[in-house]
Amino acid sequence: QSQLVESGGGLVQPEGSLRLSCSASGFTLNSRTIGWFRQAPGKEREGVGCIDSSGSSARVFDSVKGRFTFSRDNAKNTVYLHMNSLKPEDTGVYFCAVVRGNSIFYCSKYEVTDWGQGTQVTVSS
Repeated sequence: QSQLVESGGGLVQPEGSLRLSCSASGFTLNSRTIGWFRQAPGKEREGVGCIDSSGSSARVFDSVKGRFTFSRDNAKNTVYLHMNSLKPEDTGVYFCAVVRGNSIFYCSKYEVTDWGQGTQVTVSS
């Protein structure tokens, strides 16, 4: 039973948009740095970005910079990943995760303490 649950994945056309949500059960996300990671078929899991506990700062990796943004609504105990101008290479399983510490500078899969189950995003015509 995962305590982090992603939703919003699916099939989208190139240049399309998608919003992923990450919610928690049994605990609150408002004191945690939350990361987003993805894993394409045959590739290692890579970072997408992280948002700090207050939502005031975010780390965005170069591969998605300018296209993906992060937000959170702590009152709803939910973190969002907004994906715009999607490309076929964005295809993969997207995971949200609790990242150790209270800094976006620890935005690494090796610093993750809790993973969600993942949601599939497929970008294809």
